[in-house]
Amino acid sequence: MVTKIDNNIKYGKQHGGFGIQILYPGLIMPQLNDTGFFTIGRIDHARITPGTLIPMHPHRDDEILTYLRSGSVKHLDSEGHSQEISNQKLMMMNSGASYYHEERVLEEGGALEGLHIFIRPETAGLKPQVQFYQLPKVHSRNLWRKIAGKGSGYPLQIRSSTWLMDVRLEKDQQIVLPEVPSENCAFLFYVFAGKVNVHETMGLVTGESALVEDDNPVFRAVETSDIVLFITKTDAVHFDEGMYSGNLQ
Repeated sequence: MVTKIDNNIKYGKQHGGFGIQILYPGLIMPQLNDTGFFTIGRIDHARITPGTLIPMHPHRDDEILTYLRSGSVKHLDSEGHSQEISNQKLMMMNSGASYYHEERVLEEGGALEGLHIFIRPETAGLKPQVQFYQLPKVHSRNLWRKIAGKGSGYPLQIRSSTWLMDVRLEKDQQIVLPEVPSENCAFLFYVFAGKVNVHETMGLVTGESALVEDDNPVFRAVETSDIVLFITKTDAVHFDEGMYSGNLQ
């Protein structure tokens, strides 16, 4: 089954140069009684003007991936890290029991666009930690690339049964879902930018996504498209009361 999530389901926030569109993927399936989709709690698609400061603020019990496609930020946190994050340097903040950070969008990097992804951990109160990863290339063309997940082969580790991949699918190229890393998995296929057809019967444009359960659709790029793929184990133990990834109902 493939379920489309269009942009109408998102919540928009704008404050000065800071703008985000927030996706709670579980809202498309009211029967779940959960704003998240199993371990996938929330996805923020951010567009932020250069020079914007997001001041020091807390996080708790969320696994947070910062995935930029344009722009750069100076990151500071309560664990003592000071790093520049860009479209080639990714960051995973495993916030655990208590964690603070701030981000300043750098003038020289231009306008920022990226995802701030909140994943649910297996349990509450874990030790906070921060991970960084330098991508060999900005894009992976027509091949799924492992970004973050549980277990070997994923450069950034997530402390739950969740896996993230990305791909730049060039115009008229096709792709299918990768082999699942575990039993009982479902997928969220997110179009960061572009236009993609699913089975030639469903169209997805920038910001839209599809939940895939017990199906293996063919995805074709109508135009060159950047895609982020989320895989979640539907029977996995997870903590759903995180500060941002938690169930809002």
